[in-house]
Amino acid sequence: MTITQLKYVLAVAEHRNFTVASEHCFVTQPTLSMQIQKLEDELDTKIFNRSKKPIQLTEIGKKIIEQAKIIVDESNRITDIVEQQKGYIGGDFKLGIIPTIMPTLLPLFLKTFIKKYPKVNLKIEELTTEEIIKKLEDGHIDVGIAATPLENDNIKEKVIYYEPFVGFVPEEHRLFKQTYLNVDDLDIDDILLLEDGHCFKENILNLCNANKVNSPNFQLQSGSFNTLIKLSKEGLGMTLLPYLQTLDLNETDKKNLRNFNHPVPAREVSIIYHKSQLKLHLIDTLKNVVDGIVRGVIAFNDVKIISPLHKKKEQ
Repeated sequence: MTITQLKYVLAVAEHRNFTVASEHCFVTQPTLSMQIQKLEDELDTKIFNRSKKPIQLTEIGKKIIEQAKIIVDESNRITDIVEQQKGYIGGDFKLGIIPTIMPTLLPLFLKTFIKKYPKVNLKIEELTTEEIIKKLEDGHIDVGIAATPLENDNIKEKVIYYEPFVGFVPEEHRLFKQTYLNVDDLDIDDILLLEDGHCFKENILNLCNANKVNSPNFQLQSGSFNTLIKLSKEGLGMTLLPYLQTLDLNETDKKNLRNFNHPVPAREVSIIYHKSQLKLHLIDTLKNVVDGIVRGVIAFNDVKIISPLHKKKEQ
């Protein structure tokens, strides 16, 4: 039995197809199939039911996969341990970022990071929070950047910044003439929201103490902040934006922005990783770069989270 054989088995279990698995393992399909067959012969058992389409795990195969994940993960950590001991900043580093953060945060820190740490092979994916958590638990990515708290015992969180909410208020809106907004001013029925699946939508619903959108006239949700801004400018309601999203607005649109009175509502943004992750030196390096840049960009002091989720965590 070899680590390579176990990696091949895990690839087939994930993709349920020998050809696709071989492509992800960068070997030919006959080579992968032969190695898995050797492992099955050695164990004198069948890991896969090849008569099913897609390929299915046998009952014993399911137990073998669980153990194989542990063995492969632990073997991968040997390199991590050595590199951490040497203080080496390099190697593959897989990062997932949620959609409401990636477009604004990535341009701020990416160039600085790759210039400062050229030996790090940074691989970035845009993923939902749920996808990030699953990939962290499965070992497919090393770290994520997401809105927190998550309240997941398997996931560690390191806060990097608090990003204030900013109102985008069209001229015809009842709040347009106010210089600053208060949370009590908000009415969920005239706020344009992101579609389901975006944690920023949940932030807004929590902020307004609402569990659902229930407008008497229409319900409108979008997957894009830019779309929400355009709809707001058409007089369909106000919207709330994360602060970094407002930096690239043109001067005309910035006249529609309204900051909040203190305490300023904000979202907590953290670097998250699995509790068994050993690339802590790379995680700290990423955190320090992002933290150093964003703190200078967000010119707010004493920002206080007022989301019920955050209060629940503190209790």
